Amino acid sequence: MQLAIVIMAAGKGTRLKSKRPKVLHEIGGEALLRHVIRAASHIVPPNDIYVVIGHQAAHVKDAVYDTGVHFIHQDEQLGTGHAIQMAEAAVRGYENILVLSGDVPLLKSSTIAQLRDFHILERAAMTILTAVPENPTGYGRVLRKAPGVHEVSAIVEQKALTSEQTHVGEINSGIYAFRTEPLFAHLGQLKTENAHRELYLTDMAGLLVQAGERVLAIEAGNPVEVLGANTIAEMMDLDRELRMETARRLMAQGVTILRPETTVIDAAVEVGPDTVIEPFVQLLGVTKIGEDCRIRSYSVVENTNIANHVIVRQGCILSGAHIDSGALIGPYAHIRPESRIGEGAHVGNFVETKKITLGKGSKANHLTYLGDAVIGEGTNIGAGTITCNYDGVNKHLTTIGDGVFVGSDTTLVAPISVGNGAYIAAGSSITEDVPEDALALARSRQTTKPGWATSKSAAAKKKLSLNS
Repeated sequence: MQLAIVIMAAGKGTRLKSKRPKVLHEIGGEALLRHVIRAASHIVPPNDIYVVIGHQAAHVKDAVYDTGVHFIHQDEQLGTGHAIQMAEAAVRGYENILVLSGDVPLLKSSTIAQLRDFHILERAAMTILTAVPENPTGYGRVLRKAPGVHEVSAIVEQKALTSEQTHVGEINSGIYAFRTEPLFAHLGQLKTENAHRELYLTDMAGLLVQAGERVLAIEAGNPVEVLGANTIAEMMDLDRELRMETARRLMAQGVTILRPETTVIDAAVEVGPDTVIEPFVQLLGVTKIGEDCRIRSYSVVENTNIANHVIVRQGCILSGAHIDSGALIGPYAHIRPESRIGEGAHVGNFVETKKITLGKGSKANHLTYLGDAVIGEGTNIGAGTITCNYDGVNKHLTTIGDGVFVGSDTTLVAPISVGNGAYIAAGSSITEDVPEDALALARSRQTTKPGWATSKSAAAKKKLSLNS
């Protein structure tokens, strides 16, 4: 077997001051570790990826178990060198291994492939992925044997730099490629002679050079790819970078994003050309939006499929829904999970839907709750209509046919069925099925008392004069 990938994910991330493991913090809508696993999966199949877990190992494993990778337990977090010692039995049979950091989420698969190809071609014992950021402060520096050559003489930590070495701007990313034979031949020589009393994989560079092995460096094209985060503020910097990259990708595909710096778009979101995304929109999860749509400001769309030519007006929330072509949503509508809004249908202001099908051309334009309902085509749902779907124990279905007119302020007590072409009078409380083409009225008859208001007013004035 030629290549395995080991991902370091055992650390606690103390400086984040968070109860969550560092690698489970999210940018772009996904955990840091998921981004790294996805990039690695473009290089080798999941069966050749080994994730080293330690701090809150069960939580980390559960969060990415569905990816199909292997897990190596590092019960004591004694450094990156110790992590590779824990992985030795699993990966020793490979010719080469790549070591990635589970908290470096912007690393691209193309950069990993470049590192792999260079390392294998050069038959190096160790290849270090480096970068030259604007500010290298805090990072270990990579010292090459001579300018312009790939051979490395040493990696020097920031605090150990001499005055002559402080000008070196090339940093160690913590991402490496190794040939397994020399790696494991010398791994046992690592020592804990440092402030944290840990085994650092970084020290393998010096050990291998001392043993006469080739240690090389290759620079990442974009230093942003190798950035990690030790604080929440730094995490949000990575999040901002990833979201802007996503916005640039979508705009390159023909999507108009007005004020992209104000939008929140997760990395997995897909949007068709000629769609317009207005400021302060959030597109989350695995949302897919078609062509020629418009998503207006302050709307939140999560895990929702939207077809072509759909307008989502201001302030709408859509989650786990499917919107067919030409539909009009909002403003201020709440489309909850398992709602399917049909072709050309309208769901208007202050309308909430949950687990419904609203047929082609049907409308619910005002102040309505529709839950657990199947509604046919060309039906009009009047303002203030409510499907009473819950009896305190179970949810029940409301079925409304095609071409139905439901008057304003109607309550439909489920389970109930309304046939095609039926009319329901405004203010009705419907508790029985309504046949096709029938008119249903379920309200008390109006009583009018002529002159009542005049006598009431006179009595009130008399009472007022007596009290004054």
